[in-house]
Amino acid sequence: MRILGLDPGLARVGYGVIDVDGRPGSGRQQLVDCGIIRTDPGRSDGDRMVEIARDLRQLLRTWKPQLAAVEKFFFYRSSTTISVVQARGVLMMTLARFQVPVVEFPPMQIKLALAGHGHADKDDVLDAVMRELNLEDPPRPDDAADALAVALTGWFQR
Repeated sequence: MRILGLDPGLARVGYGVIDVDGRPGSGRQQLVDCGIIRTDPGRSDGDRMVEIARDLRQLLRTWKPQLAAVEKFFFYRSSTTISVVQARGVLMMTLARFQVPVVEFPPMQIKLALAGHGHADKDDVLDAVMRELNLEDPPRPDDAADALAVALTGWFQR
């Protein structure tokens, strides 16, 4: 099975693609691709969302995931809250148009699935991603590593 993990944002959307087989906990997970969709900060929010949709469509056509795992937005007070939620909506709409089934996880559930407790720090989650995917070097940038954590959670929670 191929799983696409997404870490939503307006400036940068992290993505991670993994192939999995066997059963969660006893199967095999392999990194296929990871990176970010970066939008131009000099453009309007609407134009940036068009960029996100266009680049996600290309990823979907290239990798043909059978499942998408998306981080649920954790509400907090920030000047970027609305734009991140809007960008997440673009991701969800694009996945629906490509008929890719979606599972969603809040940050605490991702940390619990990978590091064993919901208050794990970024390094604990990164270590788990590297261990599960048998990586010698950490995936970069951080948004891509976060997306891989979301993808792995999608696998573990199946």
